This record gives sequence, C-alpha cells and structure tokens, in this order.
Amino acid sequence: MNKQRTNALWQLLVLVALAAAVALTLAWPQLPFARREAEPVEVSVILRSADGSAWANARLGMEQAAGQLRAEVRIVALTADNDAAEQAGLMQYEAQRGADVLVVIPAGELPAGPGTPVITLESAGGAASVCPDNEALGRALAEAALADAPAGPVLLVDSVPGSAGVSARLAAAKAALEEAGARVDEAAPRGQAALETVLAETGAAAVLLFEPAATEAAAAAKDKLGLAPALYGAGSTGPIAAALERGTLSASAVWSDFAAGYLAVEGAVRIARGESWQPQTLDFSILRGEDIYEPDNQKLLFPVAS
Repeated sequence: MNKQRTNALWQLLVLVALAAAVALTLAWPQLPFARREAEPVEVSVILRSADGSAWANARLGMEQAAGQLRAEVRIVALTADNDAAEQAGLMQYEAQRGADVLVVIPAGELPAGPGTPVITLESAGGAASVCPDNEALGRALAEAALADAPAGPVLLVDSVPGSAGVSARLAAAKAALEEAGARVDEAAPRGQAALETVLAETGAAAVLLFEPAATEAAAAAKDKLGLAPALYGAGSTGPIAAALERGTLSASAVWSDFAAGYLAVEGAVRIARGESWQPQTLDFSILRGEDIYEPDNQKLLFPVAS
C-alpha cells in the first residue's frame, strides 16, 4: 500500500513538473528579460555630417557587430554638416521612435538626456565613449610637425568648433607647440570653400587638422590649388591614405575606425541588455606615407569585415 502511495506521489510530482514546464514555455516570451534577449537591439547612429563616407570603415565595424550580437543599426546623417541643433532634434526623434541606444558623433555639446542611453564616438560624453585619448593625439600631432622643423608659423584648424573631442586635440597641440617656442595661429573655417580660402591665404609653414573630414578637404585643396604648407591631419580613411601615399599629407594620426564602430555597437547591445560595459580608449599612432605599406597599417587603413 505504501509503495502504491509512493508511486502515485511520484506520478503527481511528474505531472506537476510537466505542467510547470508547459506554463513556463508559454509565458517565457512575455517575460521582460526574455524579450530583451530575443529581440534585436535597435541602435541609431547619428553622424555630424551630411556625407557619411568618412565613417565608412566605422560602419563596417558596426555591421559586423550587429550581425554577431543581434542588433539592428540605423545610420542617420545631418542635412548640413556640424549642425548641433539639427543633431539634437534627431537624437530626440530617434529616442521617441524607439531606438534602444543612440551612437552619436557629436557636432556640439550633447543636449540633456533624450531618455535613451547615448554612446559617443570621437568625443567623451554620454553613457560611455569610444575614442582615442584626444589630448595625447593632439600632442603627438604637434610633435610630428615639430619633428619636420617648420620654417614659419603653424596654423591650427578648428573645423568643428562645437566638438569637445576636436577642441581637446587642438588645445593639446597648441600647448605642445607653444612650449616648443613655435608661433601658433588658429582658424575656424566652415565648409570647403572657406577652408580653401584659409589655406590659400595663410603664411603658415605647417597646418594641423584634427578630424577626418577636414583632413580630406585640406588635402584635396592642396592638390587642387598647388598649395605649399605641410599638412598634418587625423583619420584613417581611404582619401587620407591616398594623400599620405602622394605626399600631399605629411602625417596623420590614425586609429581603427573599424574597431570604433564595432565597439560602439557592442557597447550599445550590452547597455541595452543591462550588462556592464566600460568606455573604450582606442590606440592611435602617427602614420607617414612610407608607413602605409606595412601589413598592420594596411589592415588598419583598409579593413575587411569577416
């Protein structure tokens, strides 16, 4: 009799366990943490330019991370370069549209929180950032120009006056140049035509630029107008690599845009899923034309998503 009761009890326990398993299976998709794991994370990337070509390598990294980590990436460009007000409006719109995380290349000071976590590229800020050490980069770029012993003043171009990252690079370069006794001038041209005018009229022996778009534009202007100043820039885009190869650009501070894009989306996914994630500081180096053929630099300048 006891044996029969024991068997009946075991059968009852098995039935209860099966019923609980069925109930959990039906309820699982409705649980908040289960939905977070099952649904792709929506990441809106808001550029600070109308033309996103300078961020092509970063986009490759974003796409690879999105494929590996179940994310959907939406790239949003401005209608006018470096329009901080438009960018702030787009951040608000993308947050209201339902983006889980925003990745922003700031055109100016970040607005008050749009209610959605923000990861910044190029400048520190938001919930986290992915960028080089901007002060160290500015100093290194100044040292590269000083190593070539410019026979005249050095012009610093502030192409994005509202960008904290660009401003930090410029300030550090200025301090390093002045400590070395160099004469320093500054200009803040807005747009290609204004930059061409500044470069054509400057009496500087060397010109420092602190972000990829301005570096590309200055190299194009130097080739177009046959300008004399030595150019020192920042970025590792295809046009910058070509300018280094031609000798139009004397040196560039380079880092992996591919890694920056990948890490930004990885951070977005981790933050959206409530996981811990620390801000990332990207390694950079000063690259000259003779360096671009080294295998590691080829991978840096021309990454291929796998």
